[in-house]
Amino acid sequence: MIITAEGLYKRYRNVEVLKDVSISCKAGQIVGLLGKNGAGKSTLFKILFGLIKPSSGNVHIHSSRKKPLGGIIEKPAMYEYLSARENLRVFAKVQKLGFSEADIDLSLQKVGLPIDRKDPVKNFSLGMKQRLGIAVALLNNPECLLLDEPFSGLDPIGIKAIRTLIIDLVAREKIGVIISSHIIDELSKICDVLYVINKGAIVGYGETQTLIAKNTALYTLYASGIYQSKIIKKYASEVKKNSAQIKISQEDIPQILQQLNEEGIFITSCVPEIDFDQLFETPDL
Repeated sequence: MIITAEGLYKRYRNVEVLKDVSISCKAGQIVGLLGKNGAGKSTLFKILFGLIKPSSGNVHIHSSRKKPLGGIIEKPAMYEYLSARENLRVFAKVQKLGFSEADIDLSLQKVGLPIDRKDPVKNFSLGMKQRLGIAVALLNNPECLLLDEPFSGLDPIGIKAIRTLIIDLVAREKIGVIISSHIIDELSKICDVLYVINKGAIVGYGETQTLIAKNTALYTLYASGIYQSKIIKKYASEVKKNSAQIKISQEDIPQILQQLNEEGIFITSCVPEIDFDQLFETPDL
């Protein structure tokens, strides 16, 4: 493991923000932290970074590198009046890295930013600012990245681009990544394991697809003329001409697909819908 946190509590006066939180990440692994706004994700990241101290509990970093952790908390903090290249030059100087222009070129290319763009960062899209923030986080070769809500505010194209960038970085650099988000669909596409945090407590943990499947209660089936099916009416809560929403367990999906096939209804897509109330249910503490 690169980083391990055990039994973290954080209290502000009489408010308990984190309650017995444990989380870990190893090299080459993408770990998801799923939670609603205000669940405690940013507070946990600040503790992992050492920006604030926990009321109790411990964080262990297992790395011999000078900078084991890098990342973005809440949003990238850039010098808006400087170019991307100038920002990297400043942050490299702060870290006493002595970067050459070739090193800066490599940093920009690593996150898919142009090396010849000279205008201020204030002109950049949010997605480009996120990329630049990741480039800054990668300075000094950290072993693990912590990315707090990297998809927030991005359009679908921007989200896909950042997702692809993260996957490529993990494959190429063999680093670990912890990503916090409230967007479960994006975490499901990228994370190996998933922690679910609600009201400061970890209420779920497991392999991402297994955890999602366990908490999936509804499926939307798409097929031409599905409204004509007799089988679907036994399960459906909502039927349209070419789609039907059904409440069924994952284990029963193959059977209903076979029955529909026998009726001459050929499913083109089966989309799970997460039971958020169940997923974010907080146990008694």
